[in-house]
Amino acid sequence: METPILIGGISAPNSALAHKAAYVVQSVHSPAMRNHVHRTWWFAEFLGRKRGLKYDREAVYLASLLHDLGLTHDYAAEHRFEVDGADAASRILLANGYSDAKTRLVWDAIALHSSAGIADRKEPEVALVHMGAHVDVMGLWMDEITPSLIDDTLALYPRLGFKAAFQSALAEVARKKPHTAVGTGLADIGHRHVHGFEIPDVCDLLDHAPFES
Repeated sequence: METPILIGGISAPNSALAHKAAYVVQSVHSPAMRNHVHRTWWFAEFLGRKRGLKYDREAVYLASLLHDLGLTHDYAAEHRFEVDGADAASRILLANGYSDAKTRLVWDAIALHSSAGIADRKEPEVALVHMGAHVDVMGLWMDEITPSLIDDTLALYPRLGFKAAFQSALAEVARKKPHTAVGTGLADIGHRHVHGFEIPDVCDLLDHAPFES
């Protein structure tokens, strides 16, 4: 095995499957998106340790690194990008001997990673992937992480214009699969970044349901 990466004396998982996940994201993500998924893991780990949670570190690592596969050309399918990513990760993990039970946990963590108010009420592994991603995307829960750990993580995995890269990746999903944006934050991305973007208003969907009232 390669020498594990260390930040603040903490090492990332160093299993064969962890290296497989890192290879996959190296192959399909842009540098900005690749660094985001790595930062997601580190921020999730820092929060898990800060809160004294008990969790499967490898499962959190795998889910963190693979959580945005649905935003890539190689793994995008017809569903919400979170579900596409969860499905793709499950195929990769099962093909490499990961257990069914742990694969289901990783599926949940990826599929729910954008679901505020739900993911954080689930298993620690699911909650931590959601939280780690949102530290990086929106700065949530940053006050729970030592500033030097954030600085060291950014030094190792710089942002490289992540805000623009992430919005561009989401806009591509909104452009190709507008139906998956209904009732989600992806709708905001579509309205701002996709010319001519139109999706049904949830109120209209309710009003046009096939019932009298």
